[in-house]
Amino acid sequence: MKRLLVMPFLLLLTGCNIKVLDSRSDTADDQAFLIIYSFALMLVVVLVVSILFIRFVFKYRYTDERKDNIPPDVKGNKWLETAWVIGPLLLLAILAVPTIMMTYDQSPVLSTESEQEGTAVQVTAEQFNWTFEHANGKTEQNRLVIPEGETILLHLKSEDVIHSFWVPRLGGKVDVMPDRELVYEIKNPQIGTYEGKCAEYCGLGHTNMKFEAEVVSADAYTSYLNEK
Repeated sequence: MKRLLVMPFLLLLTGCNIKVLDSRSDTADDQAFLIIYSFALMLVVVLVVSILFIRFVFKYRYTDERKDNIPPDVKGNKWLETAWVIGPLLLLAILAVPTIMMTYDQSPVLSTESEQEGTAVQVTAEQFNWTFEHANGKTEQNRLVIPEGETILLHLKSEDVIHSFWVPRLGGKVDVMPDRELVYEIKNPQIGTYEGKCAEYCGLGHTNMKFEAEVVSADAYTSYLNEK
């Protein structure tokens, strides 16, 4: 029986190991902050509700001494009723304002509407590969090389079905559409090699639709572009 009780904890060890919170760009930093911020706020709510629940369970529990007790008839309490309305509204505002602001700031835009400046890379998704084309025409499959400390503009387009571009440590998931080109911005990436993948089921080869994202120094990036 004791061994069976251990099984759920062993199952946790097999969980997802993607390091979303181990961010390596300003874009991913903002997203990680929002996740932690939202989780902390929810923990506060759960803690308050749990404390009140436990208190009421013990305070108003049935006992032999209270079996004939009839509680007073309370018509209402304006202060409590006001708090019950204003409190949740404040919590929603505290959660919604930064979420909406960050979502608006980081959402991809149509290439025809983009006025951003930075290092542009054309990203083409197709079953089951990624193709990355740089400004000078250099093209490589399943390997994205970008310079550190700059604003990276990824021009995303699909050749077939809907895919989803995702490098967990550099930024959030972005759908890649066959009928439109979107521009997604990654700010100030740090030097390193990171795993990227398609995060939208796109066919039998979906699980193998991965790529490597390398963030290198500006000089190394220039040398990479000049390689034949």
